Amino acid sequence: MNSFDLIVIGAGPGGYPAAIRAAQLGKKVAIVEKESFGGTCLNWGCIPTKALIASSQRYLEATGSNSLGISVNGASFDYNTMVERKNTIVSRLTKGVEGLLKAAGVTIFHGTARFEDSRRLSVIAPDNSVTWLNASSIIIAAGSVSAMPGFIPRHSRIIESRAFLDRTALPSSLLILGGGVIGCEFACMAAALGTKVTIVEMLDDILVLLDPDVRRILRRRMESLGITILTGAPLTNITPNADSVSGTYKDATVTAELLLVAVGRKPDLAVLELERAGVKVNEHGYIPIDNHCRTNVASVFAIGDITAGSIQLAHAATAQGIVAAENAAGIKSTTEATCPSCIFTMPEVGLVGLSESQAKKQNLDIITGAFPFAALGKAMAAGDTEGFVKWIANPTTGQLLGAQVVGPHATELISSAALAIRNELTATELARTIHCHPTLSEAWMEAAGNLLGNCIHLPAKRR
Repeated sequence: MNSFDLIVIGAGPGGYPAAIRAAQLGKKVAIVEKESFGGTCLNWGCIPTKALIASSQRYLEATGSNSLGISVNGASFDYNTMVERKNTIVSRLTKGVEGLLKAAGVTIFHGTARFEDSRRLSVIAPDNSVTWLNASSIIIAAGSVSAMPGFIPRHSRIIESRAFLDRTALPSSLLILGGGVIGCEFACMAAALGTKVTIVEMLDDILVLLDPDVRRILRRRMESLGITILTGAPLTNITPNADSVSGTYKDATVTAELLLVAVGRKPDLAVLELERAGVKVNEHGYIPIDNHCRTNVASVFAIGDITAGSIQLAHAATAQGIVAAENAAGIKSTTEATCPSCIFTMPEVGLVGLSESQAKKQNLDIITGAFPFAALGKAMAAGDTEGFVKWIANPTTGQLLGAQVVGPHATELISSAALAIRNELTATELARTIHCHPTLSEAWMEAAGNLLGNCIHLPAKRR
């Protein structure tokens, strides 16, 4: 029996930071990983998709820079080279995670973990040998897998995101089931490289987590890329054959070379046999936790995509992992309420805190202030003026409660808004904070001024 202070199950973006943090606190730590260091995020999610998106954006810029005085004749791309570059980046980062764990003194076990009780695990290695581990505390960071509903046929022309990323050639046409984050990111990447893309979303619009004004900008841009967006009805009668996949949307038939199923993700917990440890899951298969990331079993913590009510984001899992590790080490630590989200579509989107839509549903009184990139000098100079930033605030105190941004570098800009909201800044404080000129981040200052009614670079509102 191998004994530790803490065992972490899963070396993804939640698990490996948890292991490293616990080791920093002087604990004897082990980590168990059944596939690759970095988990889904690094190997089949965040990093590989962003590598391909970066390539597609560069190609789009090269072929559409006439307004900047740049003409590119005969621009072309090699998707196989893009994939090879993506794989190189993933390999480098995967080795980096393993190196960080070893440098921190974390003991690594390769294999599939199973609970024997609340403090003991068996680990089945790739060669089927079994290792027995026990610890005072265990953190479950098992992650999630793509959901593939039972009504969808199993066929080589029907794939999920991981299988799509393994392809070395783009399809000429792509049907995407699901207009959420994953579906929209893949749609933009493929469309920018010339693939004919159709999204079918059962809900009334794509990305319904966003406010309507943000969605309008994004949808308009996606459609300008040639993406057909069909909403408000399901895709039925899905039929694959040797050359294509077809389905029915309302009364119309839609057909493509491939169908990408992007209807969300589900917890990857079955092999753990949680009942042996007494760990409870809810009716949807997620593990309920408290704000210390502790499950109903005192010695067992859970983090990331498998936890009930959490945001399925890598950086959310990392934050939870650090909290869980600190609590397992005896340091009282609580989860962070303010967590920004980012969407790598074209254009990008960022959001944090309360949205206008949420405020309306909760009957909350709010005020808003926005500023368009079209009125911003840096955006005009860069030739990228689509979109805006927006604040949501308390009308009495001016405290900033939420923010959304759609446009250039939105995924970078949103962290500034998260910092302001986490620290309970007011619109006045933000507006009076000097921002560098000319920069895109000035838009936050201008939007705060607009919320207060004293924006310098927008015409005065009529009273």
